[in-house]
Amino acid sequence: MTPGESTQAGLILKVATHLFAALGYDGTSTRQIAEAAGLNIATVNYHVGGKRELYLAVMERAHQAEKAALETALARLPGAADPVAAIHGLTDDYLDFCVDNPEVPALWMHRWLSDASDITELERQYVQPLLATVTGALRPAVEAGLISGEVDLEYTVWTVIWSVHGFAKGGVLDAEGRRRGSGDRAALRRFRSHLHTSLHRTLGLPGDPR
Repeated sequence: MTPGESTQAGLILKVATHLFAALGYDGTSTRQIAEAAGLNIATVNYHVGGKRELYLAVMERAHQAEKAALETALARLPGAADPVAAIHGLTDDYLDFCVDNPEVPALWMHRWLSDASDITELERQYVQPLLATVTGALRPAVEAGLISGEVDLEYTVWTVIWSVHGFAKGGVLDAEGRRRGSGDRAALRRFRSHLHTSLHRTLGLPGDPR
């Protein structure tokens, strides 16, 4: 692939990511992607193939970004001087990733609503391994008695995902009914504090929430 081709392919992926995140796979056409990228459909097909292939490439790139962020965060857990702070740090890192990359939770939330229902392998290929990695990384804390043995780790991780994705994508309503998203520092700070408190109590961690 030549430098020019690489640049065009990157542009197509970037535009497709934004459109799939905003409209979903079912609501986005190859023509829309081509027009938004300033290209014709033939050029899009040449670089990335059809709509299905482009969607798979978008989801692969989103997954790799999320996986890299989680691996960096999880690497801080083993041997942490303050394991409680490290667990909260894992949640912070995931929240920060979703806030900085809102298209990633948006892509998955569309799938929660049965978008691209004919493409069935992504949850098994991407979501389940990451979920297993996170729950596996937390299990030593259960064995050490730091996390309550009565906690359903898998559902706890899912609860964090649901909450973070919802905030990153939809924000919250203030007293006047105005939507406050992750770009609102006060709303983000309040949500982060709430997330810490909820997770702390759910896991039965010692001490006060941080």
